[in-house]
Amino acid sequence: MGRLRYCFFKFWCLLDPIYYLCSRLEYVRDKENNRDIFRVRLTKYKGREIILSDGTKIKKNDLLLKIHLHNVYLMKELNRFKSEIQKGRYIYSKTEKGLPNIVQYLRNHSQFHNVKGIIGITILNKGSERLGFETFSIQNPFYKWYKLLTFTPMYFIIQYRFDSLKRPPKYLMMSKEKLLKLYG
Repeated sequence: MGRLRYCFFKFWCLLDPIYYLCSRLEYVRDKENNRDIFRVRLTKYKGREIILSDGTKIKKNDLLLKIHLHNVYLMKELNRFKSEIQKGRYIYSKTEKGLPNIVQYLRNHSQFHNVKGIIGITILNKGSERLGFETFSIQNPFYKWYKLLTFTPMYFIIQYRFDSLKRPPKYLMMSKEKLLKLYG
């Protein structure tokens, strides 16, 4: 990792605990109580109405579990890999292994019966359909631009290239029923 990228990474590491506290995120843990790649929180959906492939209708103010990849953890791990293919496979594998932990977290949550599904926002949506996610465009241009800006530092640290930022951020969604069927 180059010196400038290393400085950005260290700065990000310092900001991450503050972000964690301010965003009301919770760590998802595996069966051995180790932290997972995911951090989550309940959120009310504020986008346009969406109908998922299994017929689940997501409307404004529906309760969803918002999933966040733990970026500092990811950045530490991804710097071990040289190729973009290796990095993509690693993220896919960690996500696939983490989704059963999301199921367990959700089942143990007091709002389990009110949650309609899970949602994430990412540029890393390649292969997400194989995991059971559906992708949807973000309609609000200001929010799309804001999310793109928040992803920029991470891409700078991980790969020192910005060509991946040409892909717009997208919503990833999966209904609770599909999540339980695939990973429960």
